[in-house]
Amino acid sequence: MQRYGFHGLSYTYLMGELKRLGDPAAVRGRVILAHLGNGASLAAVRDGVGVDTSMGFTPTSGVVMSTRSGDLDPGVVSFLAATEAIDVAGYQRLVTHESGLLGVSETSSDIRDLLAREHDDVRAAEAVALFCYQVKKWIGAFAAVLGGLDTLVFAGGIGENAATVRARICAGLEHLGIELDPLRNSRGLDSRSAAVVSSGSRVVTVRVVHTDEESVIAAMTIDELSLNTS
Repeated sequence: MQRYGFHGLSYTYLMGELKRLGDPAAVRGRVILAHLGNGASLAAVRDGVGVDTSMGFTPTSGVVMSTRSGDLDPGVVSFLAATEAIDVAGYQRLVTHESGLLGVSETSSDIRDLLAREHDDVRAAEAVALFCYQVKKWIGAFAAVLGGLDTLVFAGGIGENAATVRARICAGLEHLGIELDPLRNSRGLDSRSAAVVSSGSRVVTVRVVHTDEESVIAAMTIDELSLNTS
């Protein structure tokens, strides 16, 4: 079975960056890529080849996102149709634009807003906790698929900029060899380049990498144009 996911442009760029940085896991090793932004997904990569992704048939699946629901019990469809008279269009609008962090918090889809008010707003705190829990769960699942882990990469608006979220996701994953260095993690990206934020005593290298999907699009366009004119 072949599965099609999302954030392929981002993952192409991130794997290229790992190779450029000389990370041996990019060619022969086990890598988990976490593109966390308004849309969020994770991918498992073994020896440079993607073997799994958290997204499936549509970008609403996988982890909870800013306004997308993430994975739901299939029975939710019939339940809402029976109890709320929601039709196909209404259901699609609900799981795509009205769910996720926005749906849980009922105030904002922006993780920055939710972090700012989580101490005074239980719904905001629940939304942040749910996001971190689900990403942590997918990391654990993909580590099992890969038979261990060598490199974990955070990217995307949340992954690159929210040190608190990175810390909460990685907390409790020491058994996988993951441990952040608090000072390195708080510094995050330096001049929008790649940064290692893991503790030197741990076996898993945790990186924060600024992704650049536009450059991948440009490179692919140039290659396509070159093929058509050769």
